[in-house]
Amino acid sequence: MPALINILGLSAGIACFSLFMLYAINEFNYDSFHKNGNIYRVFLWHEAKGDEPSHGDTYQPMPLGPAMKQDLPDVENYVRFRESTNESFVKVNNKVVREKVAFADPSFFSVFSFKLLHGSPATALQDMHSVVVTEATAKNLFGKTDPLGKIIEIKTEDKFEQFIIAAVAADPPGNSSIQFEMLGNFNYLTTTPSAPGRINNWRRYSYQTYVQLKPGSHLPSDKSTLISFRKKYYPDEEANSRKNGWKGEGPRTYFGLQPLTAIHTDTKIEGGAVVPVETKTIWILLGVAAGILIIACINFTTLAIGRSAGRSKEVGVRKVIGSSKISLIKQFLFEAFLLAFISAVFGILLAKVLLPYFNRLSGRDLDFSITQFPQLLWLLTGVVIVTGLLAGSYPALVLSSFKPVEVLKTKIRLGGSNIFTRSLVTLQFVLSIGLIISTIIILQQLRYMQAKHPGFNKENVMVIDADGIPDSKDLYALFKQKLIGHPEIIGSASADLGLGGEQDWSYAMFRYNGSDKRVYEYFIDPDYLRTLGMKLLTGRNFNVGIAADTITSIIINEAMMNDFGWTLQNAVGQKVKGYLDDENDPNTPVVVGVVGNFHYRSFSEKVEPQMFQQFAFHKPHKFFVRIQPANISKALAILQAEWKNVVSDYPFKYSFLDEDLDRFYKSETRWSNIIGWASGISIFLACLGLFGLAALAAVNRTKEIGIRKVLGASLATIVGLLSKDFFRLVIIALLIASPLAWYFMNKWLQNYAYQIHIDWWVFVATGAATIVIAVGVVSFQTIKAAIANPIKSLRTE
Repeated sequence: MPALINILGLSAGIACFSLFMLYAINEFNYDSFHKNGNIYRVFLWHEAKGDEPSHGDTYQPMPLGPAMKQDLPDVENYVRFRESTNESFVKVNNKVVREKVAFADPSFFSVFSFKLLHGSPATALQDMHSVVVTEATAKNLFGKTDPLGKIIEIKTEDKFEQFIIAAVAADPPGNSSIQFEMLGNFNYLTTTPSAPGRINNWRRYSYQTYVQLKPGSHLPSDKSTLISFRKKYYPDEEANSRKNGWKGEGPRTYFGLQPLTAIHTDTKIEGGAVVPVETKTIWILLGVAAGILIIACINFTTLAIGRSAGRSKEVGVRKVIGSSKISLIKQFLFEAFLLAFISAVFGILLAKVLLPYFNRLSGRDLDFSITQFPQLLWLLTGVVIVTGLLAGSYPALVLSSFKPVEVLKTKIRLGGSNIFTRSLVTLQFVLSIGLIISTIIILQQLRYMQAKHPGFNKENVMVIDADGIPDSKDLYALFKQKLIGHPEIIGSASADLGLGGEQDWSYAMFRYNGSDKRVYEYFIDPDYLRTLGMKLLTGRNFNVGIAADTITSIIINEAMMNDFGWTLQNAVGQKVKGYLDDENDPNTPVVVGVVGNFHYRSFSEKVEPQMFQQFAFHKPHKFFVRIQPANISKALAILQAEWKNVVSDYPFKYSFLDEDLDRFYKSETRWSNIIGWASGISIFLACLGLFGLAALAAVNRTKEIGIRKVLGASLATIVGLLSKDFFRLVIIALLIASPLAWYFMNKWLQNYAYQIHIDWWVFVATGAATIVIAVGVVSFQTIKAAIANPIKSLRTE
């Protein structure tokens, strides 16, 4: 039974460690599957100025790739890539569906190592109207039918155009920064009606550009060459920058090259469909994994020591019949390594069983494959070796050094009160208590952000996606009219952008009175503020009867008012000069109202300056509909029916606004789940270690317990006697873990502009819960010893 508990504990620790390591290795190995090791993404670097920190942008103009191939000898090939941030309408067999359509140069499959299941890399994107679909997309569109050569229609800009499926690609790996479902020829984008404004336009930044460099190239570190290249196409940029206040050495903006394998962990360079991760979060997770493994190893060692306490006579007998110290050490080490190996095997099997659940927790699609992640093999081998040494060395060295005469006279004990075993158990509880406190604080911060009022009424609002639908302005007017007669519908509004995680946003950069300004901008209709319940602090709302409201009028938030140095008394009537690059432009925006700050971004960020516009060229992409909370299902049915009445050709797609906003906190939700899961395992393993230590203490005090019972000690007295030392261990662990957890979680909370205050009760509640669990575990062993027959206890020595 003790050996089974030992294997169970270490197996659970290795399983948890393996899953966390799998996650971390996957994060650090993004994009490493490409055979070409010299692929770089082009970015534009901005040196820090004023309040704006240094950062890089990866969206580049259309002519950049060909220009780099022409002007820079080290550039062997290039790929321009337009991401599929939004879904496009695709017509298959006269049925319209939504699919994400990206575009890339024909060199895409030659530069990158994405696998084609059907078709050739050289011809997959050769034709202007050829497309490549992934295996999952092909199955979704055509089922089991072979899609090669099939004709589909894709809506680009304002009309459907025919494309032919030229190849089928394997689904991109989960650890790829480049994701696609349907891929068209980038050159097709040069033939669309809006193309003339992009083909040779060096001022429109819309596309990702990748370059493949020749072997041995030093271009990524050759800053002067990249600066000279940019000057050729932006000759006046540095002079204009210095005119606007730039005083640094060299130009403020210049091109740089980012290694493909660095994209996923470089948060200073913005852009791309796959959001980069902070490396510190991966290291924190590795720390948690290491902590759990240490707890499991300590538990394994403690239980091994406990089991060894009953083997002193075996050691004495073997020494009497001639066994050497070396042979005894080898035996104990072999047994420890065997148990560690068996635990590793069970741990890996347990990890495979838990992997689907862990994938849901982490938001990844991981595969427990030694072939894909060979690092796991040597890591697990190291775990077996280290655990075997830890668990086998101490009992092997101590027991093998006993004198056989003293052992056979039963004068030797393997003490449960020595500082080594107690330090191990205390360390276990320090790690466990720290994880539990961290889990509680992360959950508190998550609930605080989800529950905090965003500055508008987010409940019972449905957001209908009209992106890509032609004449959406006229469509909304008709749709709105259809909804008026339904009591389940309270109100509706339209806007160009949605709100919440995974939604687009837009901002304008301009100079106002000599200062650089960045203002987020939203195009809305007059019903937007009322429908979402936003508070107008001064001025007025947009009015359909005032023509200027579709030309120059804007509504701003408090943050913009404060940033521009205005007040509620003088903000209305102010002109936002410089917004249209011409301070004398007659269409300079004029403030007609100020709305209270609301959170259109995550609570990890402070509210930034923002303006609302209702300009005539605005086309809505999102319809906001507030519904009666009493009958949501009926309201949804009404919306679907009315949508079909006014736009039967396009599928109805909707979401709830509160759920869209909660998507901001997917990362925190994952973290709370993972850390919570880890803390539960850690406390379980720590209790196993405490169980072993309590068993060891009970064995060593068997005769004392018998004497106390003969002299009349009660069960409660004996339990208290044996439990008080373990109670002290948990208290010491709590005193060590609490300040450490407070320090690290306080640092973590600094990442949020709006954060909770860490309350004292978190530490008290964690300590109380841990003490109750620990005392319960210890009591099981002590009660077992206390109710034993005292006559048998007195015969043990």
